[in-house]
Amino acid sequence: MKGVKIPVTVLTGFLGSGKTTLLNRILTEKHGKRIAVIENEFGEVGVDHELVIGAQEEIFETSNGCICCTVRGDLIRVLGQLMKRRDRFDYVIVETTGLADPGPVAQTFFVDEDLQEAFELDAIVTLVDARHLSHQLTSESIVEDQIGFADVLLLNKADLVPDAELARLERELRAMNGTAKLVRTEHAVLPLEQVLDIGAFDLDRALARDEAFLEPPRPYEWAGVYTLPAGRHALHLGQGEHEGHTHDHGHAHAHEHEHEHEHDHSHDHAHGHSHGAPDKVRLIVLPTRGGDMASLEAQLDAASAAFEGEVSRVPPGSELAPGKLYELDVGTLNEFLINAPTSGYWTLFCEHAPAEFGLHIHALAPTLQREFGSHHHDHDISSVGIQDPRALDPRKLNDWLGYLLQSRGADLLRMKGVLNLRGEPRRYVFHGVHMTFDGRLEQPWTTAERINRLVFIGRKLDRHELEAGFESCVA
Repeated sequence: MKGVKIPVTVLTGFLGSGKTTLLNRILTEKHGKRIAVIENEFGEVGVDHELVIGAQEEIFETSNGCICCTVRGDLIRVLGQLMKRRDRFDYVIVETTGLADPGPVAQTFFVDEDLQEAFELDAIVTLVDARHLSHQLTSESIVEDQIGFADVLLLNKADLVPDAELARLERELRAMNGTAKLVRTEHAVLPLEQVLDIGAFDLDRALARDEAFLEPPRPYEWAGVYTLPAGRHALHLGQGEHEGHTHDHGHAHAHEHEHEHEHDHSHDHAHGHSHGAPDKVRLIVLPTRGGDMASLEAQLDAASAAFEGEVSRVPPGSELAPGKLYELDVGTLNEFLINAPTSGYWTLFCEHAPAEFGLHIHALAPTLQREFGSHHHDHDISSVGIQDPRALDPRKLNDWLGYLLQSRGADLLRMKGVLNLRGEPRRYVFHGVHMTFDGRLEQPWTTAERINRLVFIGRKLDRHELEAGFESCVA
C-alpha cells in the first residue's frame, strides 16, 4: 500500500555547495527517524544501470539509528539490499556526487516495479553555492540540470554574499525553476522539516500544503495595484535624485535606493545593464476591478499573454495605453503618462522590481503588490506553466504526452501536473523525469474548481508549442 512506502530524499548540488554539511546535520540531529544513507562517493553518474555508489559494501548502524551504505553496484541493487534490513530504517537519503545528474537517480524509482512498491521519492533537494553560482552557471552545465530537477532549492553560503546579490540570484533561480521551494541558508542550517518528509514529489501532498505549488511561472517580476483619481498621472522611471524634486503636477517623489542588478535577461534585445539599473524595462498597465488580491489574480493570465505579444517603444512623455506592452528607456528621470478616465484601480506589471529602475507614480504607494520573479533569462533551463479549467480528452492527452516524451524527453528535466479528465470524478496526477513517466488517478475533486495545472521544466522549451499541444487535448 502507498501508506507504507519508505520515503526517499535525493540530495544533490555542485561540488562545494554544502551537501555533506547538510547530511551531517541530518545524521546528528534528534529527529526520531532511522535513516539509511546511500553515498555516491566517486564515479560518473548518468547511466542508469552503471550508477557507481562506492568502493565496498559496508552497512552499519550509528548512534542515532542511521544506516550508512557504501556499496559498489547500481542503485537498484543497493536499495534491494536495504530492503533485507527494512526493520532497521524508515527513511532513505541518496547523496549524489557534485558532478552528478540527479535525473537517473529519480528515474530509478519509476522504472523498477519492486522499488515502486517499496519506496516513494519524497523530494529532490538541491544545494547551490551563493558565492560561486553565477560563475558555475556559465561554466558548468550540470548545475543548471541540478537546479531544474529540484523540488527544494537551498541557496547556501548566503552569509558570504550581499543582500542585493542574493535577491538577484533568487530571481535567477526562480526563473529556471518556477515551482521549487527556495530557502536561503548559512552552513546548510534550516529546520529539517523543510527538507525531510515534505511530499514535494507527491503532488497531492504538495498541493495540500501549498495550493500555489503548481502555479505557472510568469514573464514579469512584479505587479502593483494603484488607486488613481481621474486625470493624467506621471509615471517616472529612473535612478535620479528624487528627493525634493517637484513636477508640474505638484506631487513630491519618494526616494528609491538604487539596486545593483547584474543579470542580463534575454528578450531579443540588449538591455546592456551588466552593472547598476537596467537601461530598458518592459511593462503594461491594466485597469483593475478592485484593490484586492483576487482582482489582481484575475488579471495574471491576461498580463502573461500581453508580455508574449508585440512590443511598443515610445519616447518619454508618451501616454501609455492600457493593455499594451511597452519597452521604455530608463533615463535619469524619464516621465510617461497614465490617463485614468475615471477614479479607479490600475495595475502595473513590470519586468523588473520597481527598486531596480526607480518606478514611481507621484508619491503614491501601491495599494497592494506582489512579486513573481520568473521572467526570462539567458540560460537554457526554463519553466513553462499552463492553467486551464477545460476538461481534457484522455486519449488525446495520452497521445500528446507520449509525443512529448519521445520527441522532447531528453530536454524535459521535469514535468508534473494535476489534470481534469472528461467524465472522471478523480484528479489525474502525473510526474515525468526525462523520458520516464508516471501518472495515475488520485483523490476525487472537491468542491473547488476543477482546473488543469501543468508545469514543464527543461532546456530550450517552446511555450507556444506546449500550449498548442495542450489545446489539442481539450475535449
